[in-house]
Amino acid sequence: MMPPAARWMSARIFALTLLLVGLLAWPMGAWASLDNDRYDGNIFALYAGNGSLVPPRLTLAEALADHRVTLVVYYLDDSAVSKRFAGVVSELQRVWGNSIELIPLVTDPLQGRVDGGPTDPLHYWRGIIPQVVVLGQEGQVVLDAPGQVEIDTIHAALSRATGLPLPPSSSERRMTSFNELNDGWQSVAPDPSPRN
Repeated sequence: MMPPAARWMSARIFALTLLLVGLLAWPMGAWASLDNDRYDGNIFALYAGNGSLVPPRLTLAEALADHRVTLVVYYLDDSAVSKRFAGVVSELQRVWGNSIELIPLVTDPLQGRVDGGPTDPLHYWRGIIPQVVVLGQEGQVVLDAPGQVEIDTIHAALSRATGLPLPPSSSERRMTSFNELNDGWQSVAPDPSPRN
C-alpha cells in the first residue's frame, strides 16, 4: 500500500497530466479573416482557393526577355485590402493564364532596395498595395493602377496588350461563394423571357 503523501502526489500528477492533454486536444478555431491586417498564410490559397499563383512561374526579367505580356500584382499577405483582392487575381489567372505571365509579388522583399531598372519589380512599385501593373510585349506600361482595381479595367488593359478579345464583362458574370472565404465568378445566362 502507498503512503498517503505518495497517493496525494500521484493524484496531483495525474490531474495535471489530464489538464495538459485536455488543453492540447482542445479544438482551436480558425482565425482567418478578410477584415484585418493579420497574417493568416498565403492569401491566394486561403482566400481565392488558388495556391498555384505563388511562387510565380517566371521572374519579371524572364517574362520581359521572352516578350510576354505581363501582369504584376503587388500585395502583402497581412493586408486586408490584398486579401479581398486575391479572388480577382485568381480570376485573372483563370481567364488569361495561357496568354500572359501573371506575377503576384509580395512587397516585403522590395522595401529598402535600390531600383535595378526595368527588369526589376521595384522599378514599377509605388509603395502601394495592392497595385496592378500590365506590361506589353516590349515592356511598355499599359496599366499602372493602385488599390482594388476593377477587373474589367484590368481585362481591357490585357486585351489591348495581347490583342485578344475582351472576356465577358463582370455584368455578365456574378460572384459566387464556395464557402465563407472563397469566391469565384460564374457566367450568368441571359434571361430568355420577353420584355414588355
